[in-house]
Amino acid sequence: MRTTRILLLPIIAAVAGCSGNQSALDPQGAPAIHVEHLIIGITIICAVVWLLVMIVLGWAILRKRSSDSGRPRERLLTIIVASAVAATVVIIAGLTVASFYTTRSIGLPENVALTITVRGQQWWWQVIYADVDPALSFQTANEIHIPVGQDVRIQLESADVVHSFWVPSLAGKQDLVPGRSNSLLLRAERAGIYRGQCAEFCGLQHTHMAMLVIADEPADYQRWITAQRGNGVMPTDPDTAAGKVAFLSKPCAACHTVRGTPATGTTGPDLTHIGSRQTIAAGLLETTRGSLAAWIADPQTLKPGNNMPMVPLTSVELRDISAYMESLK
Repeated sequence: MRTTRILLLPIIAAVAGCSGNQSALDPQGAPAIHVEHLIIGITIICAVVWLLVMIVLGWAILRKRSSDSGRPRERLLTIIVASAVAATVVIIAGLTVASFYTTRSIGLPENVALTITVRGQQWWWQVIYADVDPALSFQTANEIHIPVGQDVRIQLESADVVHSFWVPSLAGKQDLVPGRSNSLLLRAERAGIYRGQCAEFCGLQHTHMAMLVIADEPADYQRWITAQRGNGVMPTDPDTAAGKVAFLSKPCAACHTVRGTPATGTTGPDLTHIGSRQTIAAGLLETTRGSLAAWIADPQTLKPGNNMPMVPLTSVELRDISAYMESLK
């Protein structure tokens, strides 16, 4: 009994990785469901092929050499090999057709109402909600909000190197290639938070390039959109007011935007509503005043190689700026 339990441990560990908010086997949208069906189909076919090969191999090992071996034996081996070749052709052709139809089924339908542009950077995700009225357009970073039950076109671009956008529970992978625009269909059938990841090695901090797709009920999504279109909140206490002054007087304002202030930098993420995001630094840290202060104080220790420089700050300036960033809901 104990031996059986030990042998089952690897299987249990493997199955445990097939669920959660970043699993291709936990689909929550039509594109991901089609991909899951293809994965399961390929797995079953490969398992059957493996089993048949093991059976034939066992038969060949255990079968005693016939006393009248020769031509009859050669004829049998010829039949087995020919059958295996034919089966291989049929299986590969079948998998090719299945893959083709899966790709077509997850393609973008016509007249998708919502388009969101996601631009890969080293190493974060720039998310652009464009509108025909420029005043209603806005940007965020590392979090993508979508309405439940609605097709969403994700337009993928890269500002530097090749990245790959992958939210396993909602869709398959799609590359972001410099100088080229690719598209991907996202659809969530229930509200929730789905984790995604860059799936193409893109440099030193590739593993620290995550994103969250947050599927909201339609009413919640509209409230979020309305809030995001607004300017950064005005400071209401001395710490945040002093933090705003310090932020605007330092190089921070040259790289970041906070709408409603003179800060209009475009090198780094838009910080207008950074306090409302669940994480900072592309999923590296939860958004708290402490993590904001740690990131501002020494971003190179937390994420070596990123493009944010160390800005000399006094302890008071660091405290005030982190308070201001946390207040930007």
